[in-house]
Amino acid sequence: MTQNDNQIRISDLIIEKFWDVFNDAEHTHKILTSGRAGTKSSEAAIETVFKIVQDIDGSAVVIRKRHNKLRKTVYKEIKRAIKRLGLDERLFKITVSPMEITFLENGNTIYFTGSDNIDDTKGIIDESKPIKLVLIDEVSEFFEQGEGEDELQNIEATFIRGNDEGFQMLYLYNPPKNPNAPVVTWTRKMEQRPDCIHVHVDYRDVPPEWIGRKLLESAEILRQVDERQWRWLWLGQSIGVDELIYYMFSDKHVAHTAEDAFQMIGVGVDYGQQNATTYQAAGLNMTKHKLEGLAEYYHSGRASGIQQSPSDYAKDFVDFLDGLHEQYSCNLFYAYFDPSAKGLMEEIKRAVRGISYTVLIRDADNDVALGISRVQKLLTFEMLSIDSQQQHAREEFGLYEYDKKSIERGQEKPVKMDDHCMDALRYLVMGLWPKVKRFLPVKDKDDEPEGVNK
Repeated sequence: MTQNDNQIRISDLIIEKFWDVFNDAEHTHKILTSGRAGTKSSEAAIETVFKIVQDIDGSAVVIRKRHNKLRKTVYKEIKRAIKRLGLDERLFKITVSPMEITFLENGNTIYFTGSDNIDDTKGIIDESKPIKLVLIDEVSEFFEQGEGEDELQNIEATFIRGNDEGFQMLYLYNPPKNPNAPVVTWTRKMEQRPDCIHVHVDYRDVPPEWIGRKLLESAEILRQVDERQWRWLWLGQSIGVDELIYYMFSDKHVAHTAEDAFQMIGVGVDYGQQNATTYQAAGLNMTKHKLEGLAEYYHSGRASGIQQSPSDYAKDFVDFLDGLHEQYSCNLFYAYFDPSAKGLMEEIKRAVRGISYTVLIRDADNDVALGISRVQKLLTFEMLSIDSQQQHAREEFGLYEYDKKSIERGQEKPVKMDDHCMDALRYLVMGLWPKVKRFLPVKDKDDEPEGVNK
């Protein structure tokens, strides 16, 4: 391919470990896995654009599990690949609704779709321009949120029909921690097939100038503070799952703040009638770039033998905030509530009317796996601490575990015991994440700078 009479070489655009898989026409199934910054998304996008341009008669379809993830991920990456291949965008018809990219010279099209249900992919078949390539991004989502292998086989059956030769499926994902995870089991099974090839890479296979100094520094920081996490996040190794969820928590995470004032304090609320109700508070320290635990409220009707009503808890909540307001001169509180605590939330909304400071009440994001991952990140980089008076939270950090049988099944589920403070802290971290994540020395996956490929 050429741009301004300059030759564009594919070998200059993708890493050497991907050269063979890019040129591979023998295997129907090609699986690419990596850790962070392994550039597999870049390879897949370049391969997809190259094929629709070079093939006289063959389109492609790009699939993610959810429609709402397409535009900011694979669609953006395909558009970037067009530029990297030295092609003028005016050679294509590029639309968002529907999300399609058509090479005008031959009419070959790249279609983008989710797989929320089986009908999403059925309407894409074009008899005049058969689908020759199916790119499935974030394959692990199909196992976590869908029907896994059955769903992938249905997608294959939909598009392989009528393609006697030249049809290929390209799968991308970052391996999960758990070596028993269904997507890992599926990959091992696929590797036994003669029509499948699997290539795994990591950022060390990528020229340093492609990655950039900042990202390399991020990898090295994590390697120094938690080599196990580095092996998973950056090398893409399924390192196994500890039964103890917050294994990185230690006494160094217990400290009383040196601050006497906070502009903002967050409170995570976990509610139970028979079980414990707890409020866990942390101040956002903008100077030290961390969440500093300040105080906890904890009451268990079962343990104390005293049952409290939502209105009782609401009064205690206001008293709890009054103490924090006075001690830390804070006039802005964010409170993130257990999704099942609607009754308590309404009582607290009434109770805080007329007070002299601002309380913003929010439903907590209850994505357990993501929340645990984010708490782990903050603990790993010592960006989350608790006060010594948060005794119940401190105890639970040492008790909070995954169910061993769930690990063996490849789907980690926390044991629903000794978890009330852990839930409240998770709600708090999820709620304040947009304000905290920018301080991470290792950028969150969703916030990688443009040009860094998975």
